[in-house]
Amino acid sequence: MFTEAWKSIKKRKFSPVYLLYGEEQFLIEETKNLIVEHALESEEREFGLSVYDLEETAVDVAIEDCETIPFFGGNKVVIMKNPYFLTAEKGKEKVEHNLSTFLEYLNQPSPSTVAVIIAPYEKLDERKKVTKELKKKAEVLHAKKMTEHDTINWIKHRFESAGYNITNGAAENLQLLVGLNLTQLNMEIEKLKLYSMEDKTIDEDKVALLVSRSLEDNVFHLVDQVVQRNLKGVLETYRDLLKRNEEPIKILAVVASHLRLLFQVKALLKKGYSQAQIAKQLKIHPYRVKLAAAKSGNFDEQWLLNCLEQLSELDYQMKTGFGNREKMLELFFIRVLV
Repeated sequence: MFTEAWKSIKKRKFSPVYLLYGEEQFLIEETKNLIVEHALESEEREFGLSVYDLEETAVDVAIEDCETIPFFGGNKVVIMKNPYFLTAEKGKEKVEHNLSTFLEYLNQPSPSTVAVIIAPYEKLDERKKVTKELKKKAEVLHAKKMTEHDTINWIKHRFESAGYNITNGAAENLQLLVGLNLTQLNMEIEKLKLYSMEDKTIDEDKVALLVSRSLEDNVFHLVDQVVQRNLKGVLETYRDLLKRNEEPIKILAVVASHLRLLFQVKALLKKGYSQAQIAKQLKIHPYRVKLAAAKSGNFDEQWLLNCLEQLSELDYQMKTGFGNREKMLELFFIRVLV
């Protein structure tokens, strides 16, 4: 949906009103920036771009601006942020919005104005008339959090749309290393593009060479050492994470998540599920199932259940101030591996 909208925007085919809502801030910012870039020349932006925070300013003030003829002719862009009246939330009492003016504008928007309404909320209140009408009249783009599968496809699209080729393994590894944070992923994508300007190709070796490891990936390596019963490797990796100021509770949570996944994959493999079926059942990318399946022969289920039970108890103790968190998690690793 966003990619199609971006194509139209780059061709200067604008909708008179856009509604950008959801929790994935990167997609919203990217769309807003594209609209401003392609609707206004750089010299027009001082007078042709207006931004209103609807928690501080009444929407009718922004609508009046939308109806005003652009200073230099051509287009103008009016951005309206935080329209809390589209949700069930209560706004600041000092702001009184004339929603009838807003609704009237939706029925007859100015042909010279591109109105962009940015609602950084997971859900809108579909019972409200203003929400219903806006969703009918505007081009609606829902920036919802992406799944692992969606993120890998997004990574491929970012490279391919810029004229680069990326292998499937490289895209999967990039997502695994960085996670689902599109802002961080985009930074790594730009780094890889700069490095590969000559051959326009990204493979797994380049990803391994250039991409910064996330907490998730460092803990993945930590769990790998746990499964191999490599106490020295576990303690080295754990202490390195502490030096990077990672919180023990956060490390524990990610370790537990990885071990839980290993247990689930092993149990489902024993029941005869294929890797594709497991990925669908657990709603994760097949690449993660493939990695977990490769490790499944290194441990038995009872040992893993025992680890998960101890981690659950340890999590409670840490959160209730039972003792030194760093030492508690280190002792857990020693206890289960010796």
